Amino acid sequence: MDVIAGIHPVREALRAGRQLDHVLVARGAGGQRIQELIDLCRRNGTLIRFEPREALDRAAAKANHQGVVAFAAAHAYADLDAISESARLVVILDGVEDPHNLGAIIRTAHAAGADAIVIPERRASGLTETVTKAAAGAVEYLPIVRAVNISQTLEKLKQRRFWVYGLDERGEQLYNETDYATPSVFVLGGEGHGLHEHVRRRCDVVVRIPMAGPIASLNVSVAAGVVLFEWRRRVNVAGGGSVPR
Repeated sequence: MDVIAGIHPVREALRAGRQLDHVLVARGAGGQRIQELIDLCRRNGTLIRFEPREALDRAAAKANHQGVVAFAAAHAYADLDAISESARLVVILDGVEDPHNLGAIIRTAHAAGADAIVIPERRASGLTETVTKAAAGAVEYLPIVRAVNISQTLEKLKQRRFWVYGLDERGEQLYNETDYATPSVFVLGGEGHGLHEHVRRRCDVVVRIPMAGPIASLNVSVAAGVVLFEWRRRVNVAGGGSVPR
């Protein structure tokens, strides 16, 4: 993973349009240059984390970080065209920010038979070292696509005859009572906010997991395992999937 330390190097990387997974800013760091960099990150949609200075010291090793450290991707991204014409399952994540969750979802999706993962370019975790560790090697076998616009990506996959299933606690159908078609796209929302409305509107079907207790939803990585393996079970039983009624 590429580590960029210092206000000027990080600012120039952002201005040049380099894709950064996230930027660490030391807690309590201030001044005009720091604020300008924070504003630039927010305009670019780059994830910012405010951490103790000791965390930045460790990340930057011996480099003079001036209270700012940026991280580039730990693994190469694929293009949407890399998704095979024979693909049966694509998982799209609508703003998952926790790298442990992202890594766990990648691992689970691979185990369930997914052909690719799509993540947003902005306001979401990218392929950091933490993600690759949590994925337990799955990133080596599963294409990870970084999309500028999730809604447009969904439309492109629909043109390829994918059926789009969103997972949301407001879903009108139960995940285990839905007839799944292949090829399928599953869209999972980020922690806290769920699916964005403009993404939800592009789903053919929105499903939900029924909850027995007062908690409204599961952790997104757990929910991914529940619905993806149900999809796998139902599609295998159906002998390849059918058009939903």
